Amino acid sequence: MSNKSSISTFLLVGFSGCPRCQMPIFFVLLLIYIFMVLENMTIVLLVIQDSKLWKPMYIFIGNLSFLETGYINVILPNMLFNIIRKNQEISFNGCLAQLFIFASLCAAECYLLATMAYERYIAICKPLQYTVLMQERSICCLLICSWSAGLCTPVFPIYFLNEQNYCGTNKVDHYFCDVSPLLKLACGDIRTEELVDFILAAFVLLSSLSVISVSYFYITWTILKMSSSSGRQKAFSTCTSHLTVVCVFYGSLCSTYMRVAPGSNSALDRIVSVLYLVITPLFNPIIYTLRNQDVRLSLQNLLAKYCCLQ
Repeated sequence: MSNKSSISTFLLVGFSGCPRCQMPIFFVLLLIYIFMVLENMTIVLLVIQDSKLWKPMYIFIGNLSFLETGYINVILPNMLFNIIRKNQEISFNGCLAQLFIFASLCAAECYLLATMAYERYIAICKPLQYTVLMQERSICCLLICSWSAGLCTPVFPIYFLNEQNYCGTNKVDHYFCDVSPLLKLACGDIRTEELVDFILAAFVLLSSLSVISVSYFYITWTILKMSSSSGRQKAFSTCTSHLTVVCVFYGSLCSTYMRVAPGSNSALDRIVSVLYLVITPLFNPIIYTLRNQDVRLSLQNLLAKYCCLQ
């Protein structure tokens, strides 16, 4: 493989290093995948069908669940299919398409979590202005900006990868197509491409994390000044679920992408990627549902309505 034109497929290493683990991993991933899709789509369905959940916080939660369902379906079905057929191949264009969709949705989630933090800031720090600042037009604008920023993020990495010359092996040392493992297969000097990838990741993570940090600084300051202990407890409880999601999601992403040479420790990257690829989408709906009375009540009403129809 002397140049780009000779590359037609990549070979995802994935779990091929442990042949005996293939089927147990397949069934575990299949169960996790089914459960993740069901719980996330349930949240989306609840927000759509229950008018009581047509509030900014729940609209953002519904978008988060829809977004996570998207990148789950981009990665996991292909992983499961490859395990069954014992062939980890993916086409060159398919690999870039997978990377573009996954990176777009991942970046969009960062901005969406920042938007959710801003919404909590308005609700707690400026409650009298909440209905004015969080009108339908404002919500649509925030969502459009989050999704648009996510879609624009992987444009340059995809362009660089498409223009690269590849030589030697076509084995990608990862479960899915990511920038760093693909750049390791390229010929020549890739320092510019790695620097661009690092700058983009740093900008997305730090800009959205800055909004979250500033929002929660003012939220904490406002809560501590509350005279009522019950009011402080209620305010903290509404933010705990969001902070839990932020810590897990951003912690795993920063440890993977906030390095100048992210692909230098591929084994660590594969382990950490499980957090934002599986753990976060798996537990986000549980965290929001179990800690939220409105969502639980809406789910009970939906189940009761479905049982009555039977």
